[in-house]
Amino acid sequence: MTTKPKILVTSAGGKTGLPVALDLRKRGFPVRAFLRRRDHRSHALERAGAEVFIGNQYALKDMRLAMRGVQRAYHCAPTAPNGLHFNAVFTAAAYEARLEHVVTLSQWLASADHPSLFTREVYLSDILIGMRSEMSVTTVNPGWFADNYLMVLDMAAQLGVFTMPLGAGDVAKNAPPSNEDIAAVVVPCLIDPSRHAGEVYRPTGPELLSPDGIAEAMGRALGRRIRYRSISERMMVKALKALKALPPPNYSVAAVTQLAIYAEEYRRGAFAVNAPTDDVARVAGRPPEDLESIVRRTAEARPELKSTSVRRLGALAGFMKILVTPAFDLGRAERQRDYVQLAAPAFSQDAPAWCETHALESRVDAREQAA
Repeated sequence: MTTKPKILVTSAGGKTGLPVALDLRKRGFPVRAFLRRRDHRSHALERAGAEVFIGNQYALKDMRLAMRGVQRAYHCAPTAPNGLHFNAVFTAAAYEARLEHVVTLSQWLASADHPSLFTREVYLSDILIGMRSEMSVTTVNPGWFADNYLMVLDMAAQLGVFTMPLGAGDVAKNAPPSNEDIAAVVVPCLIDPSRHAGEVYRPTGPELLSPDGIAEAMGRALGRRIRYRSISERMMVKALKALKALPPPNYSVAAVTQLAIYAEEYRRGAFAVNAPTDDVARVAGRPPEDLESIVRRTAEARPELKSTSVRRLGALAGFMKILVTPAFDLGRAERQRDYVQLAAPAFSQDAPAWCETHALESRVDAREQAA
């Protein structure tokens, strides 16, 4: 009788960690789910038969305990400051526990000299996690998630406006993957390392969409007309703070400054490079979800998105709250951080090493397309 290996899922209450853990349980794999606290997500995991481990993912002592008796792991760093510390803790504990295989959630933009500290930390973490030759690694590096658009879905549903700092509505494009499609790529890699060890997968949605196309997909799913409006990064930060679209611990000065850099990469066309891919279909064995289906599924699970006069008034009140919310200076915040600064940072498509490793066939420059 074959015994299935126990798999540790870090950030098990997160966007991809939760569906990964639940899918593994459906397939009969023993799962240890690492979470910060008990809440509805830990209860759902326990009902599915997962072993819930409550601890501090940044503490080596807790990570060592979480890895006892584990053979494989999903390495999913929180989108928060101190990501490199988390990755170092995970890597040290994985080395001591002699894990046989890890699937790591990387980032499409990852490069050595990127302006984003978070992105440089991901690049370093990818190197660290691959240094133990006895442990195989599969890398999953999605770009801009579909979930990022859902942060502003309430205002789109009530006021008919989709707002983000993505530039002109018909220029910069993205093929956004759902959380579930990313998880659907991760799970087979955990189940069958012999097939996926050493591979790098980039899950995407089925088609490239401009911001106008994203607004149209939202409108079809919600049954109303939605228009895209580009906003400044300053206004985006005010909205995130006022509407708590990015809740703690993810909302921080560090986090929003990185998001502003990613918005610049979006406008430069980095997320359109070599997209879409067929990785979801090849690895998960099913076609990826389109954005309209993702939004429709979200709306069905959130009846409060249905537009009513009271909710429209609430959305208008939220908009007024955004206008009066103080914003901080993004540039000043970047300069004041006690982080390592680079003399000559380079965005993804300006870095020769990134272009080479990402099989860049031709530069995608949204600014040139708009000119």
